[in-house]
Amino acid sequence: MSQRVKVKQILADDRTNYEVTVKGWVRSFRNNQFIALNDGSTNNNLQVVIDTEHTDPATLKRITTGAAISAVGEIIPSLGKGQRVELKAASLTILGDCDPEKYPLQLKNRPSLEYLREIAHLRFRTNTFGAIFRLRSSLAFAVHQFFREKGFVYLHTPIITASDAEGAGEMFRVTTLDLNQPPRTESGEIDYKEDFFGRSTNLTVSGQLEGELGAMALGDIYTFGPTFRAENSNTARHLAEFWMIEPEMAFYELEDNMNLAEEFIKFVIRYALEHNREDLEFLATRLAEEEKTKPQAERSEMGLIEKLEFVVNNEFMRLTYTEAISILKDSKPNKNKKFQYLIEGWGADLQSEHERYLVEKHFKKPVILTDYPKEIKSFYMKLNEDGKTVRAMDILFPGIGEIVGGSQREENYEKLVARMEEMHVPVEELSWFLDTRRFGTAPHSGFGLGFERLVLFVSGMTNIRDVIPFPRTPKNAEF
Repeated sequence: MSQRVKVKQILADDRTNYEVTVKGWVRSFRNNQFIALNDGSTNNNLQVVIDTEHTDPATLKRITTGAAISAVGEIIPSLGKGQRVELKAASLTILGDCDPEKYPLQLKNRPSLEYLREIAHLRFRTNTFGAIFRLRSSLAFAVHQFFREKGFVYLHTPIITASDAEGAGEMFRVTTLDLNQPPRTESGEIDYKEDFFGRSTNLTVSGQLEGELGAMALGDIYTFGPTFRAENSNTARHLAEFWMIEPEMAFYELEDNMNLAEEFIKFVIRYALEHNREDLEFLATRLAEEEKTKPQAERSEMGLIEKLEFVVNNEFMRLTYTEAISILKDSKPNKNKKFQYLIEGWGADLQSEHERYLVEKHFKKPVILTDYPKEIKSFYMKLNEDGKTVRAMDILFPGIGEIVGGSQREENYEKLVARMEEMHVPVEELSWFLDTRRFGTAPHSGFGLGFERLVLFVSGMTNIRDVIPFPRTPKNAEF
C-alpha cells in the first residue's frame, strides 16, 4: 500500500510515473471516467481516471459529487486540457457515499454566500471557503511568527473575567445560578455570592488589562484569543465572538507603538502573499467578478493583490485627530451633507464613513490617526500635556475603517485614578491594575487588532461572517 499523498504536493511535484494513494471528495464525475478529486489542501483538483471496463458498475454508481473516495494508482502526464498530470487509478474505494439528490453543494446551482451561511457546516467544501480558511490559518501562523521573532512572550489572558476592560458594558454574563429561581439579597438584587465564582463574572471583551500586568514584568507580551461582545449589532462588520491580537510593550511610547503596528500588519500581509498566492489569486478573481455588479463609482480602483502589495510597499499616512477633523469638515461630502453623521467641529466621534473617506478618497492609503479627544477614548490612555487629548492611535484601512486601536497607557498613578473617577470606572475593583502604577511604573503602550477584520481585508470578502468558521451574531449560534 503506497503512502497517502496530498493533492497540493502531487500538483507541485515535477515527477511522473510513480505510485500514490489519494483520498478526498468528488467535485465532479464526467463521462463515467474522469473524477475531479479535492482533498482540501488546495483549490485545484486532481483528475483521477478510472478504468471503466474493470470497475464494478455498482461502484461507478456510487461515485457522486460529495462522495469521499480513496484511489491507488500511477501519476502520469495528462493528455487532456487543464492539468499537467493525472492519476491513472488501479483501484478505487468508496469511503463515504453522498446522495446527490440531497447534497446542497451541486456545481450547477452556484449557492450564494447568504445560503452558504445557513449551511456553514458544509461551506468549507466550496472553493471560496477553502481559500478563506487556508488563508486565515496562514495569517494566524504569521501573527505568532512575527512576535516570536521579536522576542515577545505569548500570554494567555483569561476568557472569564470580573472586569469590563472597555467600559462599554456590553458583556455576556457567566453564571451557574438557577435562572428560574436565582438567590436574592435582602434588597432583592441577585446574590452573586452564591454563584460559582462568588461574584458577577463575564466573558472577556479584551485581554488588555491583564496583558499590561504581564508586560510590566516580561517586557513585551502579546495575547491572541477569543473575545466576546454582546452588542446587538447585525452589521457586516460585527460579531459577538471574534479573535483579538493584543500586544503590550513596556518602555514603548506612542511612536514606538505605531511603528510596531505598521511593521506587524505589513509582515502578516507579506506572509500571506508569499505563502497563499494561489488562494489569493482565486479570491482576487472572485472579487473582480463581484465588483462588476457594482455601480462604477463604488468599484475599487485596485484588484485584491494589487491592494495588498500597495499596503505592504507604502508608508502609512500619519496625522492627528485635529488635522483629520479639519480635512473632514472641509470635505465635499460634509459640505454637501452626504455624510450620514455631519462633522460640525472638534470633538466629534469619527464614524466608519469618515474613516473610509480619509483612507479611500483623501489620502488613498492606510492612515494612522493619533491624539484623540479624551472624552471619546478609554480611561487608561495617557493624557497629553494639553489636558484635552490622549496618546491614542487608530489605524484605518480601505474598505474596513478602523483595523487597529491602541495607545500609550497612562502610567502615572494619580492621573489614572483621576481619569477613572471622572469616567465612573470603579477604582476599588481595579486595584490590581493600579498596582502596576504603584510598584515600579514605566511608560508602556499596546494595541488591539481584530483578527477577523484583518482576514476580511486580506481575503477581499465584504461580510465578516464569511471569514470566521462559525459566526456568532444576534439570534444566531448555529453549529
